[in-house]
Amino acid sequence: MALLNRRLGLSLTHLSSTVIQRHLSVTRACRAIQKLTRVRVVDNSALGNTPYHRPPKCIHVYNKTGVGKVGDKILLAIKGEKKKALIVGHKMPGPPMTPRFDSNNVVLIEDNGNPIGTRIKTPIPYILRQKEGEFSKVLAIARNFV
Repeated sequence: MALLNRRLGLSLTHLSSTVIQRHLSVTRACRAIQKLTRVRVVDNSALGNTPYHRPPKCIHVYNKTGVGKVGDKILLAIKGEKKKALIVGHKMPGPPMTPRFDSNNVVLIEDNGNPIGTRIKTPIPYILRQKEGEFSKVLAIARNFV
């Protein structure tokens, strides 16, 4: 009987530790841009710079994974309107030798890809120059590159 209790007690201990481990999350929080992520508009467009009681939030990412990286297009909810935007910097570390920003930065664009603002206030990464055909007008209004 004592042998059975030891085995049963050992298996219950093993079972309870397994259950406890399943409730803990071992993955880090995603710091890239996904749905409901707050972003910062870094161009000088009137829509992005006037104060509002709610920060702009991502409501859709236009790619297969649903996680936006530098160069991806997203749909923003900003001041009760829906606007497209281009990601020009995010908090998540990327490939080697690419900058990591303190905030999730976006530039507002029109449906055809033209930027709404006329200047970008923060430096944008050089990686966007590799995709120059798509974002040539955004690169033209940028002052600094990192």
